[in-house]
Amino acid sequence: RNKLNLTLSVKTRCFFRRLLPDLPAVMHRHYTLDVAAPLLRTQGYVDGRWISAASVFPVLDPATGQELARVSDCGPGEAKQAVDAAYKAFQSWKGTTAKERSLLLRKWHDLMMLHKEDLAKLITFECGKTMRESIGEVMYSSSFLEWFSEEARRMYGDIVPSPFKDRKILQLKQPVGVASIITPWNFPSAMITRKVGAALAAGCTVVVKPAEDTPLSALALAELAEQAGIPAGVFNVVPSSREKTPSVGHVLCTDPLVAKISFTGSTATGKVLLKLAADTVKRASMELGGHAPFIVFDSADVDKAVAGAIASKFRNSGQTCVCANRFFVQSGIYDLFLEKLGQAMDSELRLGHGSDPETTQGPLINVRAAEKVVNQVSDAVSLGAKVLRGGKRLEGSFMEPTLLADVTTDMLCTREETFGPLLPVVRFNTEEEALAIANASNVGLAGYFYSQDVSQIWRVAEALEVGMVGINEGIISTSEALFGGVKQSGLGREGSNHGINEYVEVKYMCFGGLKL
Repeated sequence: RNKLNLTLSVKTRCFFRRLLPDLPAVMHRHYTLDVAAPLLRTQGYVDGRWISAASVFPVLDPATGQELARVSDCGPGEAKQAVDAAYKAFQSWKGTTAKERSLLLRKWHDLMMLHKEDLAKLITFECGKTMRESIGEVMYSSSFLEWFSEEARRMYGDIVPSPFKDRKILQLKQPVGVASIITPWNFPSAMITRKVGAALAAGCTVVVKPAEDTPLSALALAELAEQAGIPAGVFNVVPSSREKTPSVGHVLCTDPLVAKISFTGSTATGKVLLKLAADTVKRASMELGGHAPFIVFDSADVDKAVAGAIASKFRNSGQTCVCANRFFVQSGIYDLFLEKLGQAMDSELRLGHGSDPETTQGPLINVRAAEKVVNQVSDAVSLGAKVLRGGKRLEGSFMEPTLLADVTTDMLCTREETFGPLLPVVRFNTEEEALAIANASNVGLAGYFYSQDVSQIWRVAEALEVGMVGINEGIISTSEALFGGVKQSGLGREGSNHGINEYVEVKYMCFGGLKL
């Protein structure tokens, strides 16, 4: 087994002591990444082989800044090799039966379940999540392989009644070809399987470009894919540093052998990739930025709304694309909601290293992420907001979970996605007002609201300009349900029975000259 000893050091602050009892012991404890050697891979994976690049780049633990591993820094040359390998493999993979693909995906799922503890450790150490959340991600990630192993056998076509007696009309689904899969750091395992599960089930082959901060989870998935018997060239992984990412992305989005790109990340980057893909008219799926509203109406069960707010906002320290970002609370319960929410934050949130079982809040992914939260807090305070909890950045990339009151819509935190543990609360008076400010955004991924008025529930759910709505629920993601947004939050849908359709073309076949 491979072991790496890491030490967490944070400032001794009164607030931090409240969030994390016995702080001195935590500060001086050694944290060990202990995973089975085959799963700790550091080379690229192309055409069924582990390949080295001319240079390497470091992968760091965001909690400590300590180096976890040095990973092969693949460039455009390795990316092209991967595309070529995927194209070659596609010629045979597309001819496999749906049942064969189904069985391989199911075996891959089973191996993930067998190694879920080690896979979770990799996520915690390279991403900063708590072990509880990392285990949850592994379960979520593997569920897409299970789901799409079943969907592979349900990729039905159509026989359409013909207006002519001598002809039959058929509509056949076929895989699009090689898919470039570009994924983010905040779900380093699940964002891969949600795309790759659908692609492989449809009969496509893939080249995965994981985020530079979190390549270890992607490479562990490659190891398990190989163990599951996924043929060489069907699943390829090209890790690269921040510096080489643009050149690798250019290959994956412009190579004529690539038929499809699927990207999860910022709206700005998604627009760049779409422009690159336009010259060769590639199919594209984009899961881009979110700015989710969280509305609490006077009729809501306040305790349930508080629990939903904690779950939605502070999961992965606020670093998910569907995290509630703007909180709107109706005037009749505004003060009560703030009081109960502050109490819940005091009792439930604990900062620390993700491997500590008491930790509920890990670090942000890097210093830049923490600085962004601090900037939003400073802007809000300068415009009249009150800090009720937190508000300070700690050592490294740790940030205190922060609750702001008296927030207005001209503040930065209500106009741009935070991606951190900042919870700003805006007061509103009417349903119409809440919907107007909730929809005043150029993105629309997820939205949440709490109400016990059935008529209001229908009105608001239909009026929110988002792709997904949580009604009296703060956690909505599951492999059985679709995932995707409207406006500039992206194109296409992932998961559910719709996800596989992003990787197929529908061919019309007219069978004529029949004597019936």
